[in-house]
Amino acid sequence: MNKGLESPEAGAMGKVWAVGALVRAVADFLSARFNPVAVQGELSGFSRAASGHCYFSLKDDAGQVRCAMFRRSADQLDFQPRDGQRVEASGKLDVYGPRGDLQLIVERLQPLGQGSLFEQFLRIKAQLESEGLFDPDRKRPLPRHPASVAVVTSLGAAALRDVATALRRRAPHVDVTIHPASVQGLQAPQEICLALEAAYTRFKRTGQGEVLLLVRGGGSLEDLWAFNDPQVVRAVALAPMPLVCGVGHETDFTLADFAADLRAPTPTAAAEICAPPRDQGLAELDYLHERLADLVIGSVDRRTQRLDYLAQRMGRPSLRLHQGAQALTTLDHRMQTSRKAFLQAARNQTRALADALPKGVARVLEMHARQLRASETVLSMLDPRNVLDRGFAYLSDANDQTIVRAAQTHAGQRITAHLADGTVDLTVNRT
Repeated sequence: MNKGLESPEAGAMGKVWAVGALVRAVADFLSARFNPVAVQGELSGFSRAASGHCYFSLKDDAGQVRCAMFRRSADQLDFQPRDGQRVEASGKLDVYGPRGDLQLIVERLQPLGQGSLFEQFLRIKAQLESEGLFDPDRKRPLPRHPASVAVVTSLGAAALRDVATALRRRAPHVDVTIHPASVQGLQAPQEICLALEAAYTRFKRTGQGEVLLLVRGGGSLEDLWAFNDPQVVRAVALAPMPLVCGVGHETDFTLADFAADLRAPTPTAAAEICAPPRDQGLAELDYLHERLADLVIGSVDRRTQRLDYLAQRMGRPSLRLHQGAQALTTLDHRMQTSRKAFLQAARNQTRALADALPKGVARVLEMHARQLRASETVLSMLDPRNVLDRGFAYLSDANDQTIVRAAQTHAGQRITAHLADGTVDLTVNRT
């Protein structure tokens, strides 16, 4: 209908509207009553379509309004809008006909400062960072080929289907265990912590769940808020196995991402990161099999060649024995020849020494005779009797002690004078 329809009750109820007409009338009323309009609030669910148009909501504690910002206006933005940011939007109120929804067509958008949720996000982040939960040194590498994976997410979440599909496609041999938990709402933080604790206990007890995936699909800042809860972040940091956090889309960040060993941009990417494609693993095994076969065959070939060489060297046993006998004969001949030569040399040396011995003895005796004559000459020169021949004498007492000082004599003492040809007894008259 393009206009109101008359009815029996028209007089009592007023005009009956067609839906489209009512929507346009409301839109015209809003445009005439409010436009242009400026609104302050907090960004939520901001997204940019492939066309370049931007869609989001502005909210405060009392309510929210949907917004659309067409490409010509979005191209004028001088900042990157993000959820939780407080902004001022200027534009025109309108009603979106196909849904009958009130929306604000934003022509100008400027930041007013951090939104309350985002401010809380930054405060919690600073606190947890001061506790060392985001330290890069805590990050652990993922196992290259895990045999089992644990997943913490909601059973009804699209993220679970994405993870299961990716794992089934890439690594159907990997065992997957689901630990269900709510991923949105007031009860979500506690349920996530309980699910994480169950996964940790199972890993410690059985070793199952070598990698843990904490996943959830995209959403606004408040939709993902459970993964910013300090209790959840601390539980993530306690993981005994490597933990991959795949919460939201590529542009979404949560505090659980910082505490995890690895952040994945999406749940599907989290599954792909921890499970290399089965075909890739089989190709690696084929390559390793070929390499091992080449090494084994090469080793066998080298050892066979060595055996052939040794067999050629050994030849027939009788030939080896004959060669050994010849070698022994040669060594015996060399030993006999050496022994004869040694004995002949010893005999020649003995004869030479016998011939040289008399001459040597004569030379030694002559040398000692010369030394003796020289000693006799020296002794003759020192003989006191030779001095007495020149008119000297020496005195001795009754004890035949030589007297060399007058103090050795006294009156009446008998002494003996020794001359060249004899002795003379004397008496001391005085001293």
